Amino acid sequence: MLINTLKNISFFFILVILLSSCIKFDPKSARDLPTDSAERARKNIEEGRGVSVGNILGGRKGTNYEFSSSNPMWRATLETIDFLPLSTVDYSGGLIISDWYSDNVNEATQIKITIRFLSNEISPTNLKIIVHKKVCDNKSSQNCRINIEPASRITEELTRSIVQLAAKIEKENKDKK
Repeated sequence: MLINTLKNISFFFILVILLSSCIKFDPKSARDLPTDSAERARKNIEEGRGVSVGNILGGRKGTNYEFSSSNPMWRATLETIDFLPLSTVDYSGGLIISDWYSDNVNEATQIKITIRFLSNEISPTNLKIIVHKKVCDNKSSQNCRINIEPASRITEELTRSIVQLAAKIEKENKDKK
């Protein structure tokens, strides 16, 4: 049984090596390549060797992609919580999760913040902020209690700060246009 499995695996690897060696190798002389990088990029695109955002995204024309740098709520949130160590940042899922954070005053108490974006529109109702509070008996993280504080002062202040900054960013973007 083991011998047959090893034979199958070795046959598979030999087959992969043989098939991968069928790649066409076409060396170019340095004299044939343009020295200017912009010219070289243009030539590669003309020959079909270039990569563009349109090719990566499926070449759909007329689709509006809103990236994180152009989303005021997303940018405002990251700027507001820039002091926190972040554990998960998922723009496509609309989720930011911080790591546990404590100030130097009380290291036995830590907070962790989860922010979910319900919509890209600037409104406090489009943010769901959850503050997790961990209180330990000592600094060694043993014997800890974790509580969720859904309507805490931190939640209200974060929501207000994010929405105000997002409105300011959106106004600046409209003024630039």
